[in-house]
Amino acid sequence: MAHGFGIVGLGMIAGFHAKAIEATQSGKLVACCSRSREKADAFASEHGCTGYESLSEFLRHPGLEIVTICTPSGAHLEPALEAAAAGKHLIIEKPLEITLERCDRIIEVCEKRGIICTGVFQSRFTEAASLIKNAIESGRFGGLTVGDAYVKWYRTQKYYDEGGWHGTRRLDGGGALMNQSIHAVDLLGWFMGPVDAVQGFTGTLGHTGMEVEDTAVAALRYRNGAMGVIEGSTAVYPGFLKRIEISGTEGSAVLVEDDLTEWRFAGETEEDRAIRRKYGLEGEAAARSDADGNSDEERESKKKKGGAADPSDISFEGHRRQFEELMAAVDSGKKIQLDAREARKAVELVLAVYESAENGSMVRLPKVKPGESGG
Repeated sequence: MAHGFGIVGLGMIAGFHAKAIEATQSGKLVACCSRSREKADAFASEHGCTGYESLSEFLRHPGLEIVTICTPSGAHLEPALEAAAAGKHLIIEKPLEITLERCDRIIEVCEKRGIICTGVFQSRFTEAASLIKNAIESGRFGGLTVGDAYVKWYRTQKYYDEGGWHGTRRLDGGGALMNQSIHAVDLLGWFMGPVDAVQGFTGTLGHTGMEVEDTAVAALRYRNGAMGVIEGSTAVYPGFLKRIEISGTEGSAVLVEDDLTEWRFAGETEEDRAIRRKYGLEGEAAARSDADGNSDEERESKKKKGGAADPSDISFEGHRRQFEELMAAVDSGKKIQLDAREARKAVELVLAVYESAENGSMVRLPKVKPGESGG
C-alpha cells in the first residue's frame, strides 16, 4: 500500500526527509508547504511534488496521509495540531517541542483522534544501537552502573548569526542540549531507563549573541541506581562524533556515532567475537560489501561525520528506517515503539538540566502535572 507524505517547513532537514521518503518501499512525497511561495515551488520542483504556501490547502492535497514537521523546534505545535485535526499521521523532527506543555498538547490531540505520532530520533534505528539495546534487555551487561553521553560538536558564529532561529529561546528552546545533543540524550534514556535526578551546569563559552547555551554538563542518577554524565557543546573545535558509553557489572559497550568501538562481556560468545570482527574491533575488519548485506545508504553513512561540524553532514538512512516503522504501524494498527510520549522524555530531561543550571540545585524527575502521580 502506497503512503502519501507531505513536508511542512522546508529548511535544511526537509531535504533529508524527502530523500528518506524516496528511499522507502511504499512512501511517496506528494506535497510540501512553506510560508515562502518561492521556497515551496523550488522544493516541489526538485522533489517532484506539489508545493503550497497555505497549510490548510496543503492538508487537503489528494492522497496526503502522513505529514512530517520540519519547522523550527518551537514552531512544531501549530502545524502538528492542524495536521492531526485533518486526520494526518505525524512525524515530528526533534525535539517534539520545546516545552512539556506544548509536547503534551500534541500528545493529547493525537491520542484523542487516533493519530499515530512519532518524534524523530533516528539514532535508535542503527544496527549498533539495536545491538546495545538487545544486550541490555537480555541481561548481558549485568547490573547497569554507568551511562554517559558526549556530544562535543562545533558550530561557527555564522551558524547562529544567519540561522534566524538557532540559539533563540522562542524557537530553538535551548542550545547545544536541546538542538544538537538531544539525540544522545534520547539514546541514554532508551538504554539506561528513566533518570531520577540531575544536576546541571550551562554556559555560553564560544559564541556571542546567543540567548541559550553552547556548552552544558550534567550529572545523572538513574532510577535503577546507575549514574552517568552528559556533556554537550557546539564550541569544541573541530567537532567530534557523538559518543555513548554504557557499562555494567558484566559488560561494556561504546557507541561512536553509528559504530561500535568497544564490545566486551564477562560471558563471551562467538556472536560477540563476530560483532567485534564486523566493527573492526578484533582482527581484520570484515569487508563492508554487498555480500555483507549493507545497503548503499549504510555504506554512504560511513562517510558522514554525524553533523559534528556541519549540520548537513548526516545520512538519511536512520530517517528512512524510522519512516518505515511508522508506515508499518499505520498498516497494522499496532502501537509504534517511538511514539510522542517516548519522544517527550528527552525534552523533559533537557529541561531538567536547564532548570538545575538556572537554580543551582538538583532536580528530581519525572516532572508531573498537579494531581498526577510521579510513579
